[in-house]
Amino acid sequence: MFRSRIAFILAALLSLWPSQALAATGTTGPLERRLLAWPNWSLPAPLSRPGRSDLTYPDWFAGAWWVYSLEEGSAESIPPYPVRFLRDERGAVVGDRAFNATQVGDALLGGQLLSVANDPANPNRQLALLSGDLELESSVIGRRSQPTAAAGPRGHAFLADELALQVLHGPGGARISRVETLSRYRLVASTPGQELIRADQWQASYPSPEQGLVARSSGGHHLWLLLSRTPSTA
Repeated sequence: MFRSRIAFILAALLSLWPSQALAATGTTGPLERRLLAWPNWSLPAPLSRPGRSDLTYPDWFAGAWWVYSLEEGSAESIPPYPVRFLRDERGAVVGDRAFNATQVGDALLGGQLLSVANDPANPNRQLALLSGDLELESSVIGRRSQPTAAAGPRGHAFLADELALQVLHGPGGARISRVETLSRYRLVASTPGQELIRADQWQASYPSPEQGLVARSSGGHHLWLLLSRTPSTA
């Protein structure tokens, strides 16, 4: 369980609707096809190398939110946690990765997560320190994002897929793996004070690239999320 949650946090360090609904719309973009293939995912994925550019979000993400989440098939609840999305020097909306990862980590691991730091030279790389003399190094090595058509306020929806290379350093040596997280977001309410984003996240883990660049998923998670401007709204 601890290592499973480690994978979840590592994906968050770098960071919607069911496949039946997508099939009904007739959309066939690469990320829609990826979602329809869940849970039978494999690598390589239809992603591009991000270089040193960050994942940018639609303008309606800007600001602070409370996240409520539930994992499919799990009776264990995840406490709500805050996240925020800021504008970078170009005015684009990006996630506050270190802050968001810290909040997710506190919700999932409590005192086991000690700190999270961004690489100042690369927004796609983070380092987390954990109790037990563990260090989590995570780098986004693949990404694709796109707006999609959807019902709701002005039809706002957004798909994003990221593949992260994870290195867990500890007393027993290094453990290397890859985690892919595909997220689908939809703005379902845009009234001031009542803004809501509904989301699904599909996550798959893969073995180390040392075992080959071609790989099949070795495990997966599906989470439902609700992002609300205020705790009382959610």
